[in-house]
Amino acid sequence: MNTIDMTDAGLGHHWMDEAAAYTNCYIGRVISQYKDLYKVVTEQGELTAEISGKFRFTANTLSDYPAVGDFVMLDRQKDTLGNAIIHHVLTRKSAFVRKAAGTSHDEQIVAANIDTIFICMALNYDFNLRRLERYLGVAWDSGAVPVIVLTKADLCDNLLQKLSEVEAVACGVDVLVTSSMSEDGCAAVKKYTGHGQTIACIGSSGVGKSTLINRLLGNDTLATQGLRNNDKGRHTTTRRELMMLPGGGAVIDTPGMRELGIESADLAKAFADIDELAATCKFHDCTHTREPGCAVQQAIQDGLLSAERLISYGKLKKEAKYEGLNSRQIEAEKFSAMFAKVGGMKNARKFIKEKNKRRQRF
Repeated sequence: MNTIDMTDAGLGHHWMDEAAAYTNCYIGRVISQYKDLYKVVTEQGELTAEISGKFRFTANTLSDYPAVGDFVMLDRQKDTLGNAIIHHVLTRKSAFVRKAAGTSHDEQIVAANIDTIFICMALNYDFNLRRLERYLGVAWDSGAVPVIVLTKADLCDNLLQKLSEVEAVACGVDVLVTSSMSEDGCAAVKKYTGHGQTIACIGSSGVGKSTLINRLLGNDTLATQGLRNNDKGRHTTTRRELMMLPGGGAVIDTPGMRELGIESADLAKAFADIDELAATCKFHDCTHTREPGCAVQQAIQDGLLSAERLISYGKLKKEAKYEGLNSRQIEAEKFSAMFAKVGGMKNARKFIKEKNKRRQRF
């Protein structure tokens, strides 16, 4: 029987060393999940697995559970005698995270152990620099390296202009241009794939993620649909799945996400240009609005930075601050910010109370 080269599936020496501590267990990688069951690939092939009772008892949060891309320790390499049992999840080197559904503050691992994250954005209806900034912040925070992939170049009439706009917010991130019309339309992407490399594709629905992955796979494994005329994407991927590439390495396809939380986004890297400018402002607590000697505002006046990008940065920082809070907590945070100059809400209430007392005397 032919065995599978797990190093081609991304297994590195640091995981091998960690796995050695677990006796009588075998290493595998999660390639998909179906509710409480996992499809895992091992040296002996694919099998169905579930977590042990002890694992479930000791797991504190959703992020403790196995996710697509995780390397796990199993009690067997074949499931001929029933489902394999997952006893441990090996340490993740990167993880793409989003807030779990519902009111809980729990985080959900979308995909793990990714080397390169392709942020896909179509050059027609989907083109949105502010959304791209959001994705960049989350991608940097994952621990993987982001690469911007502009799809559907064949449908764009002003490619050079849009490419210039993207590079202005990319802050050094590689920018690739692809087309689904030609067989070599994704040639630029292939240099990021290969033996042991794991890539993942994120982006809005209908931007061409599935088409791009099909090109890398060499077949039409994934269903594809484009954007509607009303700029709304069609969901074609219904679950996360890791697939081996014929040229080596693996790719993880993820569903389009309509709401992408940025609670743990790395905005410092996504907006590195603004942070660098802010470091040269005259005042260390500059708000970049009306202060004299503001390097950020000067860059806007000189045409080196767009005002829209500064506004976007401010909005995302506020959103990250309020992420995970309920409506009452958000209002409390807003009031605290409003009254920060008078010592916070406590002093503000005291001030209002004293003011009302003086009014009553008259």
